[in-house]
Amino acid sequence: MGAKSKPIIGGHVSAAGGLVNAVTNAQAIGADAIQIFGASPQSWRAKHPSADDVARYRDVYAKSGLRGCYLHAAYLVNLASANPDFYMNSVQSLVDHLKIAAAIGADGLIFHLGSSKGIDRDAAIEQEIEGIKKVLKAVPGTAKLLLENSAGGGDKIGATIEDVARLFNGAASDRVEVCFDTAHAFEAGIITEYTPANITKLFDAWDTAIGMENLTVIHANDSMTESSSHHDKHENIGEGFMGITAFKNLANEKRLHDKVWLLEVPGFDDEGPDAKNIGILRSCF
Repeated sequence: MGAKSKPIIGGHVSAAGGLVNAVTNAQAIGADAIQIFGASPQSWRAKHPSADDVARYRDVYAKSGLRGCYLHAAYLVNLASANPDFYMNSVQSLVDHLKIAAAIGADGLIFHLGSSKGIDRDAAIEQEIEGIKKVLKAVPGTAKLLLENSAGGGDKIGATIEDVARLFNGAASDRVEVCFDTAHAFEAGIITEYTPANITKLFDAWDTAIGMENLTVIHANDSMTESSSHHDKHENIGEGFMGITAFKNLANEKRLHDKVWLLEVPGFDDEGPDAKNIGILRSCF
């Protein structure tokens, strides 16, 4: 894809009232791809959509022209938890949500990498690797698990390239990929300003650690907080501390042109990703 070609740009949309509504909501904001919650993000138990709901969604999605669908896991998930019950609940939650992803034909399930509080960090990462393997074994098929980098702070896993690489390489599966969140990387301090030189250096490091072909999704978010803040707060494109120049420079990084760019911004009307944010991001290319 050339620098001026149309990228795949979408956002997180609501599937409330039925999965098919996610497609309608995506089309209303001009999205090329979608991210949804397959079930409540605030609950351990994931209610599987009905067969009719799945069938209607798959039919409408197939006719929609959308070029990607990803689910986001429940926020409760923490495969690095020191609490055995919490760990097992996290495994089961990911299994449930990945089953939904497989049922609707989604590309994959994106999840946060959790915190090692109360447990040795190396042991926590090894535990997380085993958890990933359990989830994949329980849900055969092609739907992927995507590791999302974190904003860091405290005992959070995934704030560094090294953390993500250890999990990715430890899982050793072609069903594991990576989602790169622009705001999280900025908030974690692994990039303090999205200049062309910094972007090149950053993705050279990602390429060495995991291979750029395995980084398949970009969570395109500006940051409401400063670099190295470790505060995970997203802002509309160009309205935060990263600024519009950051996204113009990211758009010029050719290694990112084949990725799916998904917005998780508050929206200019505080209703989530909207046509204005998509238009602003699209104009950067």
